[in-house]
Amino acid sequence: MSEAVKTTISEAIKSTLSGAAETVDLIGSDKVEGTAVYTANGEKMGLIERIMLGKRTGTIAYAVLGFGGFLGFGNDHYPLPWASLTYDEDLGGYRTSVTQKQIEGAPKYRDESDWDWKARAGSVDDYYGVGGSVLI
Repeated sequence: MSEAVKTTISEAIKSTLSGAAETVDLIGSDKVEGTAVYTANGEKMGLIERIMLGKRTGTIAYAVLGFGGFLGFGNDHYPLPWASLTYDEDLGGYRTSVTQKQIEGAPKYRDESDWDWKARAGSVDDYYGVGGSVLI
């Protein structure tokens, strides 16, 4: 194992043990939730409300983007493939090439009881043209 890898692992362990939610290359899910998502032009699109992980793979499948309501009420929730997001340090949030118009036509739900991940994850993947979901 290289010294760089040992150092990165050591930093991650120290950070975890000290309760820190972020390192140079790692970030806690609690810090991702609430982070803004911006369009390719830098316009704020919405906030990440949660991330969805594949139970068996451990990979992030979707960021659920919330917008459209007022003060968090009446928000619609849009699962966005995690692969479509890139962290932008200058913006302090995630940038996506998905347009506002694409999002508005995407599969969405109003509340958790309206969404069946097992049945609907494929429709999200199909809509955005990404490979098979890690959830199915």
